[in-house]
Amino acid sequence: MLPTPRAPAYIEGSPMKEHNKTAPGLRLEWKRSIAEVDRQAWDALAEPLYSPALEWEWLHRLEASGSVCPQTGWLPLHLTAWSGPVLVAAAPLYIKGHSEGEFVWDYGWAEAAQSMGIRYYPKLVGVSPATPVSGYRFLIAPGEDEQRLTGLMLEAIDQLCRSNNVSGASFLYADPAWQQGLEALGFQVWRHQSFAWSNQGFHTFDDYLAGFDKNQRRNIRRERQAVAEAGVRLQAFTGEAITRPLLQSMAVFYERTNDQFGPWAARYLTPEFFPGLYEDYRHRLLLMAAFRDGDPQPLGMSFLLVKGPRMYGRYWGSRERIDCLHFEACYYAPIEWAIAHGTQSFDPGIGSPHKLRRGFRAVANHSLHRFYDSRLAKLMARHIGEINRQEQENIDAMNAAVPFAERRPQRQTSSQGG
Repeated sequence: MLPTPRAPAYIEGSPMKEHNKTAPGLRLEWKRSIAEVDRQAWDALAEPLYSPALEWEWLHRLEASGSVCPQTGWLPLHLTAWSGPVLVAAAPLYIKGHSEGEFVWDYGWAEAAQSMGIRYYPKLVGVSPATPVSGYRFLIAPGEDEQRLTGLMLEAIDQLCRSNNVSGASFLYADPAWQQGLEALGFQVWRHQSFAWSNQGFHTFDDYLAGFDKNQRRNIRRERQAVAEAGVRLQAFTGEAITRPLLQSMAVFYERTNDQFGPWAARYLTPEFFPGLYEDYRHRLLLMAAFRDGDPQPLGMSFLLVKGPRMYGRYWGSRERIDCLHFEACYYAPIEWAIAHGTQSFDPGIGSPHKLRRGFRAVANHSLHRFYDSRLAKLMARHIGEINRQEQENIDAMNAAVPFAERRPQRQTSSQGG
C-alpha cells in the first residue's frame, strides 16, 4: 500500500494564480496535466535529449497511475511555450508540499527556513518525479532562440512563485550543459554525489573484470557463481519481448523491496505504474529477470531504462532471498548486456556505496536553486561553496578506495553530460 498522502490544503484544493503570458510571437501557458499537451508535440522536444525520463509517456504514466498527483503532494504545473499552434518549448514542473521523491534531501534548508520563520512549502521543482536521472532541462525546439525562451520561461516561473507565496524554484539532476546557463542567471548550484559506470572500450565481461585488482576479480566471479549454483539464470527482455505479466511482476517486486524498509521505504509508485508502460514505453525498458529452471515465473527482476548509448538502473526486487542475486541482476548482468550492445554509460541509481566495488565511480550531479525570500537566498549563497567543496572531497575519497588494478583519474565533478 502507498504511504498516507502528505498533501497540504494549499496543494490539494486552492487554485494557483497561473498568469498565462504572451510575448512577441510567443504564448506561454501553464498545464495542469501532461495529458493536456499533445504527445507527439512534447516528444518532438524530448526525444532528441539524452534523458528518457523527460519523455511524454514516462511523465504521463506517473500522473495517470496516481503516483504523481495532488493527493500525494505533487501538483503538476507544466510550462509550455507556443508559436502559433506549434509547441516550441516546455518544462515539466511540480508544486510540492514536501521533499519526498526528489532524492536531493533539502531538509536542512527546510529546517533553516523554519528557524527563521520562513515557510518553505509549497515550493516549485523541475524534475522527473521519483526518478533521480541526470539530464533535466527545459525542452526547446531546435532552431529556436534558447536563451530568449529560457529567459521568458524563468520570468513566468518567478511570477508564478511570487504570486502564490511559493518559497523557491529548483531544478534537480540538471543537464550539466544547461546548468551553466542558469548559474549565469543567478541560480545557486548544489553538488550531490551519484554513481556512474563507463564503457572503456570493453568487448567482453572479462575486459571489464581486468580493470580490478586480483582480489576483487575473484570476488566478482564468486558472486556470479553463487547465483549460478543456486540454479538461477538471468534473461534480458527488451522492446516487444516485454510482456504485460512481466511488468505486473515488477510491480510486485517493487512492493516487496519497499516492504523491507518500513517507514524508510521509497514507495512512490502505485501498482498501476509498471503495467501502464506496456503499450507505449517498452522500447525504453530493459528487464533483467531471474528464473529457476522449471519455473516460468520470475523469482526476481531489475528494471532499467535505456536510451541510445546510456542505461539507467531504477528498481529491483525478488520473491525469495538468493545470495548475490541483487548484484547479478542490478550490476553484473546489465553491465554484460551493456558491453554486448555497445552501451557507453550506466547510471545504477543513487545510494549504496557497495556499487564502488562493482566498477562504478562516484561522480557529481547538480541541482539549481532560487529562493524568493532574501534571507534564505543569502544563507545559501553564504554556505553553498563550502557545502560543495565538502561533497567533492567525499566523492574523491570514495573513488580513492575503489579496488581497481591501476588508479584512474580521481577527480570527477560532473555526471553524464549532454
